[in-house]
Amino acid sequence: MSSLSRELVFLILQFLEEEKFKETVHRLEQESGFFFNMKYFEEKALAGEWDEVEKYLSGFTKVDDNRYSMKIFFEIRKQKYLEALDRHDRAKAVEILVKDLKVFSTFNEDLYKEIMHLLTLENFRENEQLSKYGDTKSARSIMLVELKKLIESNPLFREKLVVPTLKASRLRTLINQSLNWQHQMCKNPRPNPDIKTLFTDHSCSPPNGACAPTPVTLPVAAVAKPSTYAPLGAHGGPFPSAAAAANANALAGWMANANHYSSVQSAVIAASSSSLHVPQNQVSGLKHPRTPSNTLGMIEYASTDHEQLMKRLRSVQSVDEGSNVTSMDFHPSHHTLLTVGCSNGEISLWEVGMRERLVSKPFKIWDMAACSVPFQGSIVKDRSISVSRVAWSPDGNLIGVAFTKHLVHLHVYQGSNDLRPHLEIDAHVGRVNDLAFSHPNKKLCVVTCGDDKLIKVWDLAGSKLFNFEGHEAPVYSVCPHQKENIQFIFSTAVDGKIKAWLYDNMGSRVDYDAPGQWCTTMLYNADGSRLFSCGTSKDGDSFLVEWNESEGKIKRTYSGFRKNSTGVVQFDTTRNRFLAVGDDSQIKFWDMDNTNILTSTEAEGGLPNFPRLRFNKEGNLLVVTTAENGFKVLANANGLRELRAMEARSYEASRTPLEMKMSSSAMGTSISPVVSKVERVDSPARATPILNGVELMSRGIEKPINLEDVSDKTKTWELTEIVDPTQCRTVTMPDNLDTASKVARLLYTNSGVGVLALGTNGVQKLWKWSRSEQNPSGKATASIVPQHWQPNSGLLMTNDVPDNTEDSVPCIALSKNDSYVMSACGGKVSLFNMMTFKVMTTFMPPPPASTFLAFHPQDNNIIAIGMEDSAIHLYNVRVDEVKTKLKGHQKRITGLAFSNSLNILVSSGADAQLFFWNTDNWEKIKSVALQLPAAKAHQGDTRVQFHSDQVRLLVCHETQLAVYDVNKMACMRQWMQQEVLSSPISSAAFSCNSQLVYATFTDGNIGVFDTDSLRLRCRIAPSAYISPALSNSQTVHPLVVVAHPQEANQLAVGLTDGSVKVIEPSEAERKWGLPVPVDYGTENGRMTTSSTTNTSEQLQR
Repeated sequence: MSSLSRELVFLILQFLEEEKFKETVHRLEQESGFFFNMKYFEEKALAGEWDEVEKYLSGFTKVDDNRYSMKIFFEIRKQKYLEALDRHDRAKAVEILVKDLKVFSTFNEDLYKEIMHLLTLENFRENEQLSKYGDTKSARSIMLVELKKLIESNPLFREKLVVPTLKASRLRTLINQSLNWQHQMCKNPRPNPDIKTLFTDHSCSPPNGACAPTPVTLPVAAVAKPSTYAPLGAHGGPFPSAAAAANANALAGWMANANHYSSVQSAVIAASSSSLHVPQNQVSGLKHPRTPSNTLGMIEYASTDHEQLMKRLRSVQSVDEGSNVTSMDFHPSHHTLLTVGCSNGEISLWEVGMRERLVSKPFKIWDMAACSVPFQGSIVKDRSISVSRVAWSPDGNLIGVAFTKHLVHLHVYQGSNDLRPHLEIDAHVGRVNDLAFSHPNKKLCVVTCGDDKLIKVWDLAGSKLFNFEGHEAPVYSVCPHQKENIQFIFSTAVDGKIKAWLYDNMGSRVDYDAPGQWCTTMLYNADGSRLFSCGTSKDGDSFLVEWNESEGKIKRTYSGFRKNSTGVVQFDTTRNRFLAVGDDSQIKFWDMDNTNILTSTEAEGGLPNFPRLRFNKEGNLLVVTTAENGFKVLANANGLRELRAMEARSYEASRTPLEMKMSSSAMGTSISPVVSKVERVDSPARATPILNGVELMSRGIEKPINLEDVSDKTKTWELTEIVDPTQCRTVTMPDNLDTASKVARLLYTNSGVGVLALGTNGVQKLWKWSRSEQNPSGKATASIVPQHWQPNSGLLMTNDVPDNTEDSVPCIALSKNDSYVMSACGGKVSLFNMMTFKVMTTFMPPPPASTFLAFHPQDNNIIAIGMEDSAIHLYNVRVDEVKTKLKGHQKRITGLAFSNSLNILVSSGADAQLFFWNTDNWEKIKSVALQLPAAKAHQGDTRVQFHSDQVRLLVCHETQLAVYDVNKMACMRQWMQQEVLSSPISSAAFSCNSQLVYATFTDGNIGVFDTDSLRLRCRIAPSAYISPALSNSQTVHPLVVVAHPQEANQLAVGLTDGSVKVIEPSEAERKWGLPVPVDYGTENGRMTTSSTTNTSEQLQR
């Protein structure tokens, strides 16, 4: 329901209260869910009207919505139960126990048993905890104090406990105003109109002569008005002023009322670079655009940054695409790889460092028969089609392309010049205006919008997951984002309306106007903490503003645009500090904290009136479109060094007998380098946050390069060796002194703010980072020591442990919302509440013991449990029942991994075998034995983890790392122990973006591998992160490694001495070495199956 509809409900509530329709008032409160009347709730609770209490609550929350809701319902039902016992009404007490309290037994069976035991007592006050229970009235009052605290703390009730302060009879006033307006619109208005109905518009009957308009005075009989009007209920509060009311219920109300979507992975922010031509007759905007004022006033900017900016910008390349460039996007981690979309429907890949077009794909309809009839008719009439948007997926494996007619294409990128079609979607009727990637429920999806006024969300198989309706004009852009656990999408339409959507089909949470009220794009800065929008009005006025999300208001408006321009400006941000806009045939720059323009450049000329532009994620390259159907690449000092070094490597390679796979004309005809005289943009080298696991800044070269003789002194690729503590950042978790217990299992929380360790003694420990000036995101970092976190009760999360723990296999799994952790250590499986550390329930007592745990990705109540006896149990926590048993392994289960997209469970065992199970019917599909060295018996713990594409699988065994194609159930690549790293492998994990593999070894070394090639790119020696006193001991080494869920270059290791360490690259490097060149040989790894298998077929399975 839109914000205007919400306000209308409040007006109706006020009217009903004024008219004394008491029951109807509370029924509307409950059914709309907009206002929770605490006074009414208290009245009913104190009166013991429990059915009405729960019925009223049901309009706002359900028992299992969150822990606050569960506690609210539990307290109410417990009170009802105790009152029945106090009346000695045993039959009623039993009924309440079975019907109302049984649901809580799933979460705390011991508590339920204790409540049940009260039935056996003559007076329940004999129970020690209830000995102070007084009479019914006082007990209800005490309960209400607790309930009020729970309701006020419950996020589902935010912004629902107060109503806006309204002037008396506000609805009547609005009706009067409407009737006055209707009367003034009459052709022949009468002095004293006789208005008898509100059901039809008022119109005066024609008189003998025209009369001047006069105000309408409603007859008392028409709309009776009492002499005094109290505000609705007893709930008042300051209502926003008229100016603020326009933005009421915007971001603040939306965020507060948002139901938390159970996903913590970060969504992709993709700024629209498209250009949308909208005929005037298609736009229904306001005639008088509002220009927001700069509430911060003018700020004196006493910095020389603009001088540094102008001294450093250089145009290094100019490229002729042959057709007008309509959209561009850099690869998220290969910072010189650029995707370009053109007005003729063609897309191309450019390696700007090599000045080479790697791939060119002209527009082609992949499956005409699958396309809609309207599209087929449209394309037959007019074959012309243009690219409106290109965008990389956050993992860099997919390219999304939106077209000006109906279609969206997804291409799979497999490296070099291998770009393959994956999926064609007939997405919208008419033009597809924007495209972006997001991660709802940890599943990579595509978000699109179009001229049909819709926003749609698609999975990678082409199924439509969500269809958002509510805009009244073509949707111009989309901006997916995530704030903590809330994922949402901003959208803008060509009537200037901004809306926000959660992934729940419940309608827009926001409805307000963008400056200029026409074409606008929205974009977050790199770390997702600041929101900007940029656009142009139909009158030609351009706006660049920063928003205050918490209030839904404009925080600052940037100045410096040319007046009355024709077209729509495009913008981008970089390094959490600068904004860049293409305007007036220039690139204009602003510091985010200053409204005055910082500097501008014409980039040696040749730019169109509104050049499109895009920064790479590192912030050292900026690509802009030219007026001559091409683009220019501008670079700062770091970018220049990286480009020159790549050129030099290319030049040296051309002088060697190595075979180069490129045509002789690949570099020649379309690129002409420009020796720059133009000043350039740069910003200081600082630690830059990471978004969605993709690093935004790194250094392409380890040492400064003399540009004059770079071609003569080119460095070949070398393995990066981290051997000294100064070469990386390490933090050791505090208060972890139990050296007798090894760290057997380790997890990051899904939100990325904590680390959870399980020791061989069965005790779990949690460390959390908090928000601070030094760590504004509150995410885990090696630069700050975290806090050893415990609840106020001082409880420890301690598992049931057998007397002999030597043979016990610790196992652990964390729910998607970080609310519950499930673990075992040779005994029963325990489910712990992560806030209180209390045991919610226990199950699956040995024998056999549990050896591996995994939550089902679609249902947290279903748990896959690997057992010591080699079986796999599919256990339903809610009904406390094993639904299915899977058998096939010969030894204990050591790994379980679900694929969301393929509906497959992969299991691994100490028998060095992989089993593939169909999760629809739990039938075995296939089993595969690992390819072990000849002298090695088929045994040893084997772990598995899915790649972010949900198709490739990482397999870790003490002898090897391997990547499997799950569709083909075959090994694609394999790395075996060798000279550099010859000790057994103890653990391995994908980085969050799946571009790296971290592996730990029993000699203390940590290897960092490129996923695509399984080649070693960096070795972290034990001397870099283990203190010398410990490193002399041969027993101290990592047993487990995990990767941060959002920071691609951060890992954590659990050691045999019980310590836990978080490790990151140094501030200077920011990443673990450089990618291994494709032609560097294969000694680090070997390919067992072609790495260029058709991923399109894999993903579509």
